[in-house]
Amino acid sequence: MGKQKQRGHGEGSIYQRKDGRWVASITLENRKRKYIYGETRKEVQEKLKVALHEQQQGTLATGPMQTVKAYLEHWMEDVHKPNIRQTTYKRYGTLLNRHILPALGHVQLQKLTAQQVQSFYARKLKEGLSISTVRSLNAILHKALDQAVRWKIISVNVCDAVSVPSVSRSEMKTLSKEQAQKLLEVAKGHRLEALLTVALSTGMRKGELLALRWEDVNFEDMSLQVKRTIAGQFKGEYRVNEPKTAS
Repeated sequence: MGKQKQRGHGEGSIYQRKDGRWVASITLENRKRKYIYGETRKEVQEKLKVALHEQQQGTLATGPMQTVKAYLEHWMEDVHKPNIRQTTYKRYGTLLNRHILPALGHVQLQKLTAQQVQSFYARKLKEGLSISTVRSLNAILHKALDQAVRWKIISVNVCDAVSVPSVSRSEMKTLSKEQAQKLLEVAKGHRLEALLTVALSTGMRKGELLALRWEDVNFEDMSLQVKRTIAGQFKGEYRVNEPKTAS
């Protein structure tokens, strides 16, 4: 069956492909075409209606007229999500939806200024957000705007001109040799004795300890390998990932 081209109320082309799927296309600000797919003509027509409305409002995630919200959502889902862990994606999504989008989402991407971003960080600190969280907000925004610069949607990354609060590093509190020995004495016979022994003797992270399997232990040369880590729960099940770093 060949393509059956039909107009969607004069607002973009809708047609059916040879494989039976329906396609709609609209012209973007950069003269390129955006394609929308669906199983039925009605489904595509509804998606096209939304896209045209977004384009009219300047929120479609293409070209210079888009808002910060439209761009960040597009960047997060289509660019950044495939390259990060599920736990990182969830954390970034929370920071976006709770903080960045409500404050800056309405601003046109090309009109976002360093002063707006600086005021946003200052306001979040006054609201009680920790310095480390504000630094995470900046990391997300900086990475996303770097991509916008590479795509030539904006000319500069405004985050480069923003002062980000620094975190004072507190000295790590560790057990003394005597305290470690006392802990192992008390733990003798306890179900966590082996776990505590490995933790004290290797310094492995909690997730790495909990993800250990017998196959990771080599009794011949008295060594073990860190091959995976538990990265929290997702939909009621523990997620097992690769270690945090190659080392």
